[in-house]
Amino acid sequence: MLYWAAIFLVIALIAAVFGFGGIASASAGIAQILFVVFLVLFIATLIMRAVRS
Repeated sequence: MLYWAAIFLVIALIAAVFGFGGIASASAGIAQILFVVFLVLFIATLIMRAVRS
């Protein structure tokens, strides 16, 4: 999931350089959502692992 967030961030940066504001903002929004989902799942995994051990 972190990989896809990085891909969308790169797409947003490239689109911003070429002046495509709509595509850049949409890609940045998707990257931000994916990063937040990654963080939530990562923290949940850490908590579950600590509970099991």
